[in-house]
Amino acid sequence: MILVFSDDNETALGILGKGREIADSVKSEVGVISFGNGGEDAFFAYGADRIYSIDSQPFADRVVEVISNLNEQYRPEMILIGGTKLGKEVAARIAQRLGAGCVTDCIDFSIEGGHMAFKRLVLGGRFLAALRLLRKPQIATIPPGRFEKKAGKTARGEKIIIPFTPAGSKIQVMEIKKKAPQELNIEEADIIVSVGRGIKNKEDIGLIKSLADTLGGAVGCSRSIAADLKWLPEEHWVGLSGHRVKPRLYIAIGISGQVQHIAGIRDAKTIIAINNDPNAPIFKACDYGIVGDLYEIVPGLIEILKKQV
Repeated sequence: MILVFSDDNETALGILGKGREIADSVKSEVGVISFGNGGEDAFFAYGADRIYSIDSQPFADRVVEVISNLNEQYRPEMILIGGTKLGKEVAARIAQRLGAGCVTDCIDFSIEGGHMAFKRLVLGGRFLAALRLLRKPQIATIPPGRFEKKAGKTARGEKIIIPFTPAGSKIQVMEIKKKAPQELNIEEADIIVSVGRGIKNKEDIGLIKSLADTLGGAVGCSRSIAADLKWLPEEHWVGLSGHRVKPRLYIAIGISGQVQHIAGIRDAKTIIAINNDPNAPIFKACDYGIVGDLYEIVPGLIEILKKQV
């Protein structure tokens, strides 16, 4: 059996599609773990044979305990976990508890020569490594948005309600505060206008936002803008340590193009770069490049685009 878990439904649905593909090839089944999700029946249409439903919030301790119990009961061949913040913590703890290997940020997996091969980018995205795990269960984390959702299975599967009584914990949850939802999830954006250290002031990000709004896209940024200067929240951070995106159009403004950033945009359909340094690495990764001052080019682009509306 292949066991799937993600606290993000969209990520879980994408992983289910890929898991279903592998399960069909080896005549196995796919089970998905759902915590407190009223719309969990939709998992059946995307490849799940079983839903393990737990009426509880997916705190890390609880998820680890549930997955450990399911592993002991069903002995899955693989455990695929969404690469969210929670998912990465859970995967590491499960691997340590079970004495199993874990492939993080897995971008693909397939059966090669009778064995499962997991693929991930290494050395800042310059190389693709193919890995084999020698012990079961084979554990991997999958970045959000990596696999497309594949609906098609119409037969209803089995839903198993798992009563859950959390074990005693030294951690006490005092309060839960939800983050304000973004108007647009950058990983799902069709157009992204991204800004880097080439911009002079925080207030000038308004210029980048104006271009993004004109195009109907989202605002992204490089590591320096989010992590170092904190001019934008981390939700906008694009790169190996931020969000990996695959928009139809990616515009990099004032971004030098270090390997960590390129690794996060390698799946973009078209990349346009604007930079005043003709030797910037970004020009080796883009489809179209404009050498010049962003403070002259961006307002000009906005003006041209508005005339075409």
